[in-house]
Amino acid sequence: MTPPTAGELTHSKASASRAFTTFAGKVAKWAGHPLAFALGSATVVGWAVSGPFFGYSETWQLVINTGTTIVTFLMVFLIQNSQNRDGAAIQAKLDELIRASAAQNRYIGIENLTEEELDELRRRCETRAQAERLDNAREAADEAEARARDRAKAAAERVG
Repeated sequence: MTPPTAGELTHSKASASRAFTTFAGKVAKWAGHPLAFALGSATVVGWAVSGPFFGYSETWQLVINTGTTIVTFLMVFLIQNSQNRDGAAIQAKLDELIRASAAQNRYIGIENLTEEELDELRRRCETRAQAERLDNAREAADEAEARARDRAKAAAERVG
C-alpha cells in the first residue's frame, strides 16, 4: 500500500472540511428554528413530568444534566464554526466594497489588529466624523447666510 500524496491529502482535508462545514451549517440553522426550541422544551417538560415515576432520583437528575451538557458542549463548536465562517465572509465582502469604492484601502484587514489598536482607530474615525459634521454645519450655516443676504439684497432692490 502506497502512502497518500500531498495532493490526495489536501483533497482529503478539503473534503472533510467541506463535509463539516455543511454539517455545521445545517445543524446551526436547525438549532435556530422554532421547532428545535419546542423539541428542547418538550424534552425538559417530559423529564420534569417523569420525576415522580423515578422518585426524583439522582439518576433521573443525572440524565438531564448529562444530556444538556453534551448537547451544549457540541453545539458550542458547531455554532462557533458557523459564526466564524459568517464573520469571515462578511469581512471579505466588506474588504471588497472598500477596495472597489472610494473608501480608504488601509482599512482592509483591520480585523487582525489588537483591541487597543482597534480602539485607537475607532477614536480617530470618530474624531474625523465629528470634524466633518462641524465642517458640514459651518458650510450649511454659510450657505444659509449667503441665501439670506441674497434675499435681503433682492428685497432691498425691489423696495428701492
